[in-house]
Amino acid sequence: MQLEYENGIPRNPFINAGALVVTDRLQALTGDAAGQVRELLRTESGNAAIDFVPEVAGSEAAHGDRNAALAHFMASYGNVTLPVPELLAAYFRQCSIEASCADLALSAGFLARHGVRADGSALLTRSQAKQVNAVMLTCGTYDAAGEFAYRVGLPGKSGVGGGIIAIVPGECTLCVWSPGLDRRGNSVAGVAALDRFTTLTGLSVF
Repeated sequence: MQLEYENGIPRNPFINAGALVVTDRLQALTGDAAGQVRELLRTESGNAAIDFVPEVAGSEAAHGDRNAALAHFMASYGNVTLPVPELLAAYFRQCSIEASCADLALSAGFLARHGVRADGSALLTRSQAKQVNAVMLTCGTYDAAGEFAYRVGLPGKSGVGGGIIAIVPGECTLCVWSPGLDRRGNSVAGVAALDRFTTLTGLSVF
């Protein structure tokens, strides 16, 4: 088990173990990790109606044994600071945010603008935005990152809900959604649509 070999330190922030550690850090810094993520989405998308879905958070908690196991395992190495129940509650709440494709594309626009938010202020430095996009390209689609880079040629992040965000640096941000997943957890139709988009437009980082 890679996580055990690495002494409970996740190397990919875009899979569950890494996302739990990111949530732990954000919760420690702000006191409300999920609320901060929601506010960022609301502000960048311009949609103040983006919110949590309690039923989804409840479902995540009811079926969250693996996430609980990961959190306890990392806590045993001292890699999370919050009590595990508090961390899981924040993580499951964060996972329950409901947004449209347009909302997500607009919210991630700062990554296409080299770290600049919709209001013109800097959220990240240009170098930090480059680093985030690089991690998305190499780690953002689970075990299919190499294939995604080959077919789509853009930094991307997929989710098991069927959504995928893709970044065209300096140009735009895309979001596609279709719930049918392949064996690696990525949207079949979503990847095909992005593949078609980059093939037709020639917009790619390669």
